[in-house]
Amino acid sequence: MKKRDLSEADISAIVEMALSDHVGWTDIELEYGLGPDEVKDLMRRTLKPGSYRAWRRRVRTFSDRRMRYK
Repeated sequence: MKKRDLSEADISAIVEMALSDHVGWTDIELEYGLGPDEVKDLMRRTLKPGSYRAWRRRVRTFSDRRMRYK
């Protein structure tokens, strides 16, 4: 699925999945066809700058503790 094909509902669902601590990159890619870089770009465009930085920091910290996470 291309980025331009995403509805507002799809974008909202992707953001919700990305913010979840229980959903990995592969789950998002299987459901929406977006890789990690595309999800990060979508999150950067959707979230406020401070929220995006906090999300990225949390994802990096969590991935250091659990290899299968984002």
